Parts: sequence; C-alpha cells; structure tokens
Amino acid sequence: MGKKKRYSDYNAYLRGLFGERVQKISIDAGLSCPNRDGRLSRSGCIYCNEKGSGSGLSEKGLSIREQIETGKIGSIKKYKAKKFLAYFQSYSNTYATVDHMKAMYDEAFSCDGMVGMAIGTRPDCIDVEKLNLIETYTKEHLVWIEYGLQSVHDDTLRLINRGHTFQDFVHAVNLTLNRGIQICTHVILGLPGENRKMMLDTAKILAGSGINGIKIHLLYVIQGTFLEKMWQQGEYSPLTQAEYVDIVCDFLELLPEHIIIQRITGDPHPDELRAPLWAAGYRETFNMIQDELERRDTFQGRKYESLIR
Repeated sequence: MGKKKRYSDYNAYLRGLFGERVQKISIDAGLSCPNRDGRLSRSGCIYCNEKGSGSGLSEKGLSIREQIETGKIGSIKKYKAKKFLAYFQSYSNTYATVDHMKAMYDEAFSCDGMVGMAIGTRPDCIDVEKLNLIETYTKEHLVWIEYGLQSVHDDTLRLINRGHTFQDFVHAVNLTLNRGIQICTHVILGLPGENRKMMLDTAKILAGSGINGIKIHLLYVIQGTFLEKMWQQGEYSPLTQAEYVDIVCDFLELLPEHIIIQRITGDPHPDELRAPLWAAGYRETFNMIQDELERRDTFQGRKYESLIR
C-alpha cells in the first residue's frame, strides 16, 4: 500500500461517492477555441501548439460514443472499472450552441456505465443559457465544469495571450454557483514573470472563491509554441523540479480541505517536450511531492485558517 495522501485526492473522492473506482474517459468533441479561430486570436496561448489539448480523435471521424466505447475497453482491462465519467477535454467544450452541446452530452450519457461528466472550457465561453442546460444533468449525474484560469494576475494572462481576465473567471464562477455543478479550476505554476509570491497569491484568492476542485499544472515547453521561442532566446526559464515540488506543497497548504485536488503536476507528451526534461517523469515528481509533505509533516489546508482570521 502507498502512503496516505495529505490532500483531498480526486480518486478517493470518486470512490467515496460511488463506492468503487470511477474512470475518466477523455473525449474530443471537435470543437474549437476563441483564442484560435480568430474571435480573440489565431495564435492561442503561448504554451499551446496547434493540437492544443486535442487528441485528434474527432478529426479521425470517431463519434463521441465510439471514443467512449474505445476508452472503456482500456479502463476495464487496466482498472476493472464499471463506472465512468465522460471528460470533454479537447479545446473549449462550451464554445458551441446550446443545441449542439445538448447533443454532445446526451450522446455521452447514452453509453452504459456513465455516472457523470467533466466539461473543460474557458471562463469567457459560458453564459446563463449554457449553464441552465448543464444544470439539467446534475439531477441524475455528477457534473464538473473545469475553467481554465492559470493565474489570478491579469498582467500574466496578457503575457501568455490568454484572452480573458481574472474578472471573467470570477463572473463565470458566480454564474455557476448554487446549480449543483461542481467547479474545478486549472492553474499553472512557473508562468513567465511570476515569482513564488504571485503563485501563492493565486492559491490564496482561489481558496475563498467558492470552487470545489483544482488542477495544478507545471508550465513546460513543447514544440511549435511561442513559449519555445522564448525559451530558445533565453527569455524564459522553467522551474527546477525542486522548486516546483516546494511551491506545490506551499500551494496545497493554503487551500481548504474541501477543495478536491484533481492533479498536482502536468503530464506532457514526451515527443513534444523540450524543457524541462524532468517534466517527463510524472511519477517521480508525484512521489517527491508526497515525500516533501511527509518531511514537513504538513497537509492541505494547514495554513488556510490563518487566511480567514
């Protein structure tokens, strides 16, 4: 048996809800992003290449149902899973009409064993009408919406060409609260121009924002991005592994225990990774974070109470 985690682990949360392993199945619904199709920009965020977070499965002609059924085979074989979450991961999965969104979600839930879904999107791609639709699925299913934020600092968001502000995120969260929809936020540590204080300020602000979960990512350099050019020209240096581990532990200490930690580091495709090369060792970094929490004898939320006094 592994060490007991010192933070609110996502898999344990799902097991607590459903009494058994629940496996996420990633879906490419063939949607786009306003930061890529010209509405805001055509270049995307500086750390994204042309694939973005896309798997390409939609371009290969696989329907949502086909992607789920294929994903289930691997999950059943590897994890003996019987229950699944449809994870609309690629690009911005509320960047569509309400009718199109409903067709997507209905197709996912027509598959056997689907107990919920997670919808990855941007905070500037949501509105009341779309949330009204998503809310209808919460009556019978677990529903998460994942808002990509990355940082609470608007200067950083401009620098990475994010295309939205922190206030856009606050607005999206406020629209989503009290609907039975669980809110997850994506943040990136090691963004250009950000020091430790700025990264921890993101944790402090999100701690009281009303969110239910968080994904913590490492900023790594992949081929075909503007960030790669910055790195090649000496304008950007990634965090060292030790720095990242230390900051993640500080970050966790500031988050209240009820926030579910869905991810604590990134998992780059090895063929695209340029720097830092240690980012390819997901398991090693994961274990280092556990070890550092043990060494400190600390845990998620240890410093949260001092924030709210």
